[in-house]
Amino acid sequence: MFSKLLVKKFIKNSDDVKDKSVRESYGYLGGIIGIIINFLLFIIKLSVGLFSNSISVIADAFNNLSDVGSSLITIFGFKLAGKPADKEHPFGHGRIEYISGLIVAFLVMFVGFQFISTSVDRIKNPTNIKFALIPFILILISILFKLWLGTFYRYIGNKVNSSALKATSVDAFSDAISSSTVALALFISNFTTLPVDGYMGVIVALIILYAGFNLIKDTLNPLLGSAPEPELVESIQKSVLSYDEIYGVHDLLVHNYGPGRIIASIHAEVPCDISVVKIHEIIDRAEKEVSNELNIYLIIHMDPINTDSNEILQDKQLVEELIKDFDIIKSFHDFRVVGEGDIKNLIFDVVIDSHIQFSNSDELNLIRKLNEKIKEAHPHYNLLITLDRDYLGI
Repeated sequence: MFSKLLVKKFIKNSDDVKDKSVRESYGYLGGIIGIIINFLLFIIKLSVGLFSNSISVIADAFNNLSDVGSSLITIFGFKLAGKPADKEHPFGHGRIEYISGLIVAFLVMFVGFQFISTSVDRIKNPTNIKFALIPFILILISILFKLWLGTFYRYIGNKVNSSALKATSVDAFSDAISSSTVALALFISNFTTLPVDGYMGVIVALIILYAGFNLIKDTLNPLLGSAPEPELVESIQKSVLSYDEIYGVHDLLVHNYGPGRIIASIHAEVPCDISVVKIHEIIDRAEKEVSNELNIYLIIHMDPINTDSNEILQDKQLVEELIKDFDIIKSFHDFRVVGEGDIKNLIFDVVIDSHIQFSNSDELNLIRKLNEKIKEAHPHYNLLITLDRDYLGI
């Protein structure tokens, strides 16, 4: 509830998340809130750590200080990512948001490595920990702050679909776990002389490293070219198929140039006997309307198909029955028949799962087996097959 109030208070037209300026405002708000809370927590934990002589508390304090740096990077990242396209970057600067998240992740990892070394040294050379109720209560309060901050980042991250803010949310929840471990160490140290503080410091450092590793993975994926969200793929397909005279779609490609900067292309199967002017009008309208609806830039390629020839339909049905014997093949498309009489070339594309390891020799073997199956029924038919990978997992 408080997260919604903050958004309504400081962001104008907060529901219009497709507006780039509104999206930037979400990033700025998240960054500023993060700076204020994390710096406050750093001061509190550093004071408690120095008072109690606890390395795990001090480690947790500097983890919060690194989060201040993370928030600053988030702000600059959103600012730079919002720059318009230019000659050198015709698709905009949206991926800077991912790069800023990657920098944050490396900062988190650096802090984790530093405190593993310090904590191991504390285990080898233990010192007495001073337990006091008020500092202990302050640590518990800091946990509540981190839990709220995690829910706040998750709320605004989902609102604008920002991988950087979602990753920061995960980092905040990880911090809450590490702070809980620190509080436990501080409490246990009141009853034992064992170097619990050092061991808990190692645990905190490992939690920090784990969070940093996940942040790196989450921010590298879109930079390397990860598969699009299944919901987006399904929405594009359904939207394009909703138009008259579009009977099928395939070969969908999605290129992500940053949040709100997605370019997609898809092949649409249309009747070959329809007026070129008419189908161009339908395709042009579909491109514009689907692009506006899904906040993407969609390009549609027309694939004419013959829907009236009984001979082609029979040949297509024959291929459809034959490929059922090949579990590796998910579907086929772009079916055409070239030639007359008994001597014909059947031309089509087959689709296989992207996770299947498939070499050139495997591809040739698949085509050979399909040819053999066809020739059992029609000795003079030949196949010209193009292999497609289902990289989208659909």
